[in-house]
Amino acid sequence: MRVLVIKLAALGDFAQAFGPFAAIRAHHPGARITLLTTRAYAPLARMAPWFDEVWEDGRPDWTDIPAVVRLARRLRAARFDRVYDLQTSSRSSRYRWFVGRGVEWSGIARGCSHPHANPARDAMHTVDRQREQLEMAGIRDFPPPDLSWLDADIARFALPGRFALLVPGASPGRPAKRWPAERFAALAAGLDLPAAVIGGPGEAPLAAAILAGAPGAVDLTGRTGFADIAALARRAEFCVGNDTGPTHLAAACGCPTLALFGEDSDPALCAPRGRAAFFLREAPLADLAVDRVRAEIDRLT
Repeated sequence: MRVLVIKLAALGDFAQAFGPFAAIRAHHPGARITLLTTRAYAPLARMAPWFDEVWEDGRPDWTDIPAVVRLARRLRAARFDRVYDLQTSSRSSRYRWFVGRGVEWSGIARGCSHPHANPARDAMHTVDRQREQLEMAGIRDFPPPDLSWLDADIARFALPGRFALLVPGASPGRPAKRWPAERFAALAAGLDLPAAVIGGPGEAPLAAAILAGAPGAVDLTGRTGFADIAALARRAEFCVGNDTGPTHLAAACGCPTLALFGEDSDPALCAPRGRAAFFLREAPLADLAVDRVRAEIDRLT
């Protein structure tokens, strides 16, 4: 059996799909499962045990006609038997035409064989929505995803035995999702252990602002891959971060995680899930007091 799973972005959404990925593999143990994703997340997907093949050309620009045609031909030629569309966007739904309308399809594409037929689906948390979608497609077993494959040697960072993780970044286009760097600095300065600041290369100025207020912190921005983030999360005492991918990944790996939300995203729909995942929300996020965050850390640790 040939199965296609569609998950295009983003890192937080990808982390929240670990459970569905594991459930699909458990339901189709002998199938050849292909993931259609994008270049940014293909390396993470290729480390996972759930897929036999990973395609990273899942989001061509609609104006790039040759790329769209290549993807359409590739999808049609693969002759998939079933598709699980976990992206459930207007884009991914259009791919049903590329795959072939006779192929079994779980998602929201018009006329598909296994629709997620819940009119309130958009009001559901991502994890609950995807689980219900798969249940409607006949999947009943949802084993906890084993993430032991997602690990790395972090000795090169020379961190002490006890440290905290801070994630001060978020989407550059959504500044309201960022708790101010000076608040992170004040939080780090009051901790009884050093903080490791993680994020992409573009978030180095945020780390610099934190280190200016908390000289004992460590700047790891631009130095960590997906496996490094997971390894740091497993060894950290706790993680505090904005609603962004590394925060979700830390929570998925079991790190006690406090996610900070403002008015730009709704924790009822997308808060990190994990055995020790919590959140605070303040609108605007800049008004969230350091003392309130510190009190919540004391509670969760």
